[in-house]
Amino acid sequence: MMRMKLVAVTTAAVTLLAATGASHADKLEDAVKARQSYYQVVKFNAGPLFAMMKGSMDYDAETAQTHADNLKTLTALKNVAMWLKGSSKSDLPGKTRALAAIWEADSKIGEKGAAFRKAVAELAEAAGQGKDAMVEKARALGAACSACHKDYRAKEF
Repeated sequence: MMRMKLVAVTTAAVTLLAATGASHADKLEDAVKARQSYYQVVKFNAGPLFAMMKGSMDYDAETAQTHADNLKTLTALKNVAMWLKGSSKSDLPGKTRALAAIWEADSKIGEKGAAFRKAVAELAEAAGQGKDAMVEKARALGAACSACHKDYRAKEF
């Protein structure tokens, strides 16, 4: 009788731990999926702006302003829940390119994020005012993106 109770309690404990572990892993993977989706929307809106800047797409003030305003809206999101510690490439290989350096004490990720938000805000002010007004601000946005990728994003999954 005592052995059956011990088996039942052990089975229940193992099941609970397994469910908790799976839940935590799911939470991390959901955070990764959310931030990847977020950056797909950023890319979707930044792409036409960069294309206009490079001349591979005709400049259109209304289109430029719409995409820049969309980017500005995205920067207003409080997305800290997408950046859970334990959701880096080393924690979830094959799922993300985010480097663990993001979560280190000396990380400059906050500064890089602030530079991104500033570049987007300035681009949103200039995007509809002509290609010449937009080009410099689009380059600044590209530089802000590249700076973060250089330090905190692996080239491969």
